[in-house]
Amino acid sequence: MLLPAEKELRSVLARFADARFRHDLQPTGRSSRELEETSRTLCLMTGTRSVDEALAAADDLLRKLRAERRAVTRATQTLAA
Repeated sequence: MLLPAEKELRSVLARFADARFRHDLQPTGRSSRELEETSRTLCLMTGTRSVDEALAAADDLLRKLRAERRAVTRATQTLAA
């Protein structure tokens, strides 16, 4: 599975959160479709079958990306010293 870029994953997570909030606040046909679409996109990006699994997978992926970024920063600082 190809891993999504951090920026794209964060964008879909933000769209999901917004759709979820709007649908919970005032459910309409449109809010339901938006929530369904962003949920499906999130599942596709993370290779999962449910929103709960997708959110957990996204958290794990973002944690890994953050750790990699820190390692690169430390390596760069070591080389500069």
